[in-house]
Amino acid sequence: MTRIAHCGIVALTLALLMSSATAQTRGGFFNFFDELLKGTPEEEAAGKPDVNKYCQYAVPDTFRVLGCLKDHRNRISKPCLAVLENHGQ
Repeated sequence: MTRIAHCGIVALTLALLMSSATAQTRGGFFNFFDELLKGTPEEEAAGKPDVNKYCQYAVPDTFRVLGCLKDHRNRISKPCLAVLENHGQ
């Protein structure tokens, strides 16, 4: 790999890390995907008790909450599990 290509990869990696670190405070790329992944109000209501019980540490990061719910799928309520399954999770 050339030195220029290596520097480009390092710069891209740093840019992504910086954008993820600031996404909580300034919006940005990752918040865009968080918005796309939000469910309907009914779906969010079905999962809220389980999120509060098992995944509170992951809020407000949608990706972390989803991963946590999937990790606890044998413990979550049937309505919450149905939402995950309806979305291919």
